[in-house]
Amino acid sequence: MIDVSNLHTGLYIDGSWRSADATFTTTNPSTAQPLSELAAADAADVDAAVTAATAAFRGEWGALAPSRKGALLNRLADLVERDLDQLAALESLDMGRPLGMSSALMIPNLIATLRYYAGWADKINGELIANDGYLGGPVPTHAYTRREPIGVIGAIIPWNAPLMILGWKLAPALAAGNTMVIKPAEDASLSVLRLAELVDEAGFPPGTVNVVTGVGSVAGAALSRHPGVRKISFTGSTETGRTILRDSADTFRRTALELGGKAPQIVFEDADLDAAIQGCAMGMFFNQGEVCAAGTRVLAHRKVYDAILEGLTGAAQAQVLGDPFDPSTTMGPLVNARQRDRVLGFLQTGADEGAEVISGGAAPDSAGFYVTPTVLAGRNDMTVAREEIFGPVGVVIPFDTDDEALALANDNQYGLSATVWTTDVSRAHTVAARLDAGAIGVNGWSPLAPQLPWGGVKASGIGRELGYEGVLAYTEPKTVTVVL
Repeated sequence: MIDVSNLHTGLYIDGSWRSADATFTTTNPSTAQPLSELAAADAADVDAAVTAATAAFRGEWGALAPSRKGALLNRLADLVERDLDQLAALESLDMGRPLGMSSALMIPNLIATLRYYAGWADKINGELIANDGYLGGPVPTHAYTRREPIGVIGAIIPWNAPLMILGWKLAPALAAGNTMVIKPAEDASLSVLRLAELVDEAGFPPGTVNVVTGVGSVAGAALSRHPGVRKISFTGSTETGRTILRDSADTFRRTALELGGKAPQIVFEDADLDAAIQGCAMGMFFNQGEVCAAGTRVLAHRKVYDAILEGLTGAAQAQVLGDPFDPSTTMGPLVNARQRDRVLGFLQTGADEGAEVISGGAAPDSAGFYVTPTVLAGRNDMTVAREEIFGPVGVVIPFDTDDEALALANDNQYGLSATVWTTDVSRAHTVAARLDAGAIGVNGWSPLAPQLPWGGVKASGIGRELGYEGVLAYTEPKTVTVVL
């Protein structure tokens, strides 16, 4: 177990640590015991952080050469790599993910994202624009665009993958020249606070990055409504995303919302079944199912339905629930009692609507917020097939034709990601083109890389993160026309 007693637990504002008038206590999800006491920012604290970020944007950080910004991002990546084990342990302690997932996937993704955008910092350019002359007449003009930073970015981070998703916002925003105020999730703030210590060690100018821990309804709301914040980037529930979008209307603030999902995984009759079963199980059970892109609707062709159901049942029963720091553990607890009870509520609703429990479906009699990995057989009109559960629960649904599979996959309010399992290249491209989702994986669940744009459609959000789209998302184009 990692020692958190030496970690800063205050607010990181303008390059220094400060206390708040109130605190809140977090819980270890593996034991249900108190874990840490953190500063609870109020509106005045958020205002101080935005003021510091504004000063840095107009001052030292804004004046820093682009290549120097890139060098600082690379320096931060080096420090994260140095402290990878500690950061991974903090996340596993905070939100329950098995340590191996944190150290092998989540923190390395942060490192890769920082380095990818460090390379973009001095390559963000405008364009020379050909045109018909001044007012369309004979007098020529020299017209071009500049790509300029937006200003202060408010980033509200979820608890299921704090550092990885923070990296998707922090790295492109800083590379483009913005400053940032970060509000971590109250259930998983420790790794973000440690990253703030590394930001300080890396030598970023004071105010460039600020971290305000606290309760979402206080600190998060104050950040999302602050008039000095030029853009809010939020990852979390669709319900909260709607609130942020409404709040942004008052000041016409830019928003980026990466929200919920109910990703379909379509298994065609010609799929490599071993690979499909392994991939579908990963989509259902990775990170305890607390993933916005969780592939929890498995649509299986009737010819392979029984084989898929049997394979996923075996995968569920093979999971080892336990302490995230035990090497034998493959699935940890859910983040808190509220989330555990929410998942159990969905299971009861599924039973009431006629879903058949093939495996799992309960909470083990142990300390901590555990739910057994669950495979259901059901229909696409059931609540468990329509709503985001955010737990280790998947439903398997049969289909007979490609058109039926597509109709089932698209019949949902969400559209973040989807997976197609087939060995037919033509079918793969045809189906991918017709799916209502922002990111499609073919013969692999939810591939993530800093180079690949990520985001959803419909109730899964607005905007894109990662890739060059991530650069564009944190800049404003300005047109300059010189009459010659």
